[in-house]
Amino acid sequence: MDQGVVLATIIFYKALLIGVGVWASRRTSSEGDFFIGDRALGPWVAGLSYAASTSSAWVLLGFSGFVYSVGLSALWMVPGVWMGYVIAWLWIGPRIRSAAERKSHITLTDYLVEDLSGPWRTVSVVCASALILFCFTFYIGAQFQAAGAAFADTFGMNATEAILLGAAVILVYALMGGFWAVSLTDTIQGAVMGLVAILLPALAVIAAGGPIGLVEALRSSAPEGYFDWTGGHDGLPFLFFILGLAAIGLGTCGQPQLMNRLMAVRDDKARRQGFAIAMGWGVAVFMGMTALALAGRSLAPTLSNGETIFYEMTETLLPPVLAGIVLAAILSAVMSTVDSVLLASAGAVAHDLGVAKGSEARALLASRITMAAICVVSIGLTLSVEASIFGRVLFAWTALGAAFGPIVIARVIGFTPPAWAVAASMLVGFALAVGFNQFWPPGPGAINERLLPWLPSLLVLIAASKFKFRRKAISHEI
Repeated sequence: MDQGVVLATIIFYKALLIGVGVWASRRTSSEGDFFIGDRALGPWVAGLSYAASTSSAWVLLGFSGFVYSVGLSALWMVPGVWMGYVIAWLWIGPRIRSAAERKSHITLTDYLVEDLSGPWRTVSVVCASALILFCFTFYIGAQFQAAGAAFADTFGMNATEAILLGAAVILVYALMGGFWAVSLTDTIQGAVMGLVAILLPALAVIAAGGPIGLVEALRSSAPEGYFDWTGGHDGLPFLFFILGLAAIGLGTCGQPQLMNRLMAVRDDKARRQGFAIAMGWGVAVFMGMTALALAGRSLAPTLSNGETIFYEMTETLLPPVLAGIVLAAILSAVMSTVDSVLLASAGAVAHDLGVAKGSEARALLASRITMAAICVVSIGLTLSVEASIFGRVLFAWTALGAAFGPIVIARVIGFTPPAWAVAASMLVGFALAVGFNQFWPPGPGAINERLLPWLPSLLVLIAASKFKFRRKAISHEI
């Protein structure tokens, strides 16, 4: 591969990101601008930035590698992911956007604790901020680590230098432009990934002999059970397997960086159009990565690590110049996925915990200092913690989904739990996600970790809401 082309493309891409940051800084004059773009996102920016934030490099590398290694049974995950899009945009979206506009919410935590008061409200806010910081600091560190390794492999660079360089660029444009810069750069990233996810799989399928040749090649070379939709499960375990894989979509409901996009979209028309754009992107990218994985399995059946199939097909099927451009774009995309999570983490401290109180200038300064501090801590973890940290990315998604998702769902349904129940629900969901992840077998499709923590968390909210309503009714009767 022509490393000069890769390097030139990366320099251009990074310069573009910083340019976006400079432009966005002119639209950032308040805390609301910095964290939620003054609730003015149009459909294309909202849809593509949401899609890039929720899927990104995990789909291009992780999902394609999962299908490459496991076979057709891995595809049960896809309906769950798509259902997450539908639930977020069409069911949660109208309500959380309306509440954000009506009550001037800036973060997801604002929505979780709206109408609460007293010391338990403070406890809920502190719990939410602590969970976001804990999960996202490791998430950011894991992304830096993965990107550093990729840059080091491509250029023979020192991993530390690669991590520091990428983190510095992200921090510059995110600090300058806040939510606007993050959303616009994620839009660019989403568009690039969408194009790559269509072009590369199409070339791979053609190289494999078309759909018919691809199936014939797989039937002769794929391992036993590769075409088995059940994943080797029968009866009730098969049902649990499906539910466990599909339940990954539930995590969407509790992700601050995704809910912020729905809170920031400018109106209901833009939200509906944004959903169509995000859903179209999700369908195209997941189908494309499925095709790439299957075609890659027939063309390169002996890879020890399935997650390298994207890079393998890029180097094999594209001329050096195009391969360099594609890899440069993907390497940059891995780094730029950090920005939304970094901004949400800063919001949890600067806004939710009240660090950024005061004048608008003081609030912006406090928010930027907080973001820089979180980035520095994440870099420190990246450079000091072993590579196993990368396996915690999916856990962070699941844990935050279990902690915040049930509260979001309860509020959307119409339950009004007391403040103590909101705090209890967060802690129960998170603790069970941690417990199932660390101490209990995951079960078919990891159903224990992904689905079971939701049930007690929801029960706490429902029971407390009904008890609160009953007490109000009794007091009125008296």
